[in-house]
Amino acid sequence: MQRQLTEIEKHGAASGQAGLAARADWTIEQGWEHYTAAQHATWKTLFERQTRLLPGRACDEFVQGMRDLPIGAEQIPDFRRLSDVLMKRTGWQVVAVPGLVPDEVFFEHLAHRRFPAGHFIRKPHELDYLEEPDVFHDVFGHVPMLMNPVIADYIQAYGEGGLRAQRLGKLANLARVYWYTVEFGLLQQSDGLRIYGAGIASSYTESVFALDDDSPNRIRFDLERVMRTHYRIDDFQESYFVIGHLDELLELARIDFAPFYERAQGQPEYPPGQVLADDALVARGTGRYHANKRREASNE
Repeated sequence: MQRQLTEIEKHGAASGQAGLAARADWTIEQGWEHYTAAQHATWKTLFERQTRLLPGRACDEFVQGMRDLPIGAEQIPDFRRLSDVLMKRTGWQVVAVPGLVPDEVFFEHLAHRRFPAGHFIRKPHELDYLEEPDVFHDVFGHVPMLMNPVIADYIQAYGEGGLRAQRLGKLANLARVYWYTVEFGLLQQSDGLRIYGAGIASSYTESVFALDDDSPNRIRFDLERVMRTHYRIDDFQESYFVIGHLDELLELARIDFAPFYERAQGQPEYPPGQVLADDALVARGTGRYHANKRREASNE
């Protein structure tokens, strides 16, 4: 597996880590001054290889966000400086958490424009895989897009929607929307297909796979379709969903999901790699990568 598991998948498993949280809302001090030279060096390695890779792959909004934020190669960013810039632009701030937090805590932070970011950084041998989102995934992958007003509003609305989905028992449906947009979303720009999802943008190998490999499906985003589609937490995605403009996310932020939950109730759910007859395909994948992995597993 070449990437981190993301917030929505992992936070609910965090109840055993409550002792690490210094406050009732699970936030802690980042402790920026306590990072070691080796930890800053790991950030530098990750930052430099990813920034070399992303030109022509990341969407314009991601690139602009990186330019406007105090994020560089030499040091792990200071959340206080990031928050100063974000607050002026979109009203967001970055708050440090010890790792995984419960779903309701995660949603509550998002609903109030606070992005919970892991304060730790992976070890050098974990450059291509980490189970928990660390500071590189959270800051490099997510924060540049929070500089964009559309994404800023969308993720706040997602936090509010997450609290409602919990009450309705529909969190699984909403989690799929988050996964296939905020984490693994693709955007069709006028000059080509681009990355806006943080799970791709922070992963060296998936940044190539999502755009260049012939294996995955690339399907035009449809809300009901996505709500009924499972995803991979252990490997590259078998399908990516493509929006035509970030404003489509703003439309999602304004709708009432309850009727969509009702329509999805009792309907068939789809495996990650399935293509439906009425899918609007950007590109139909060969499925080669995952077929080979399944074949290798069956031969073990």
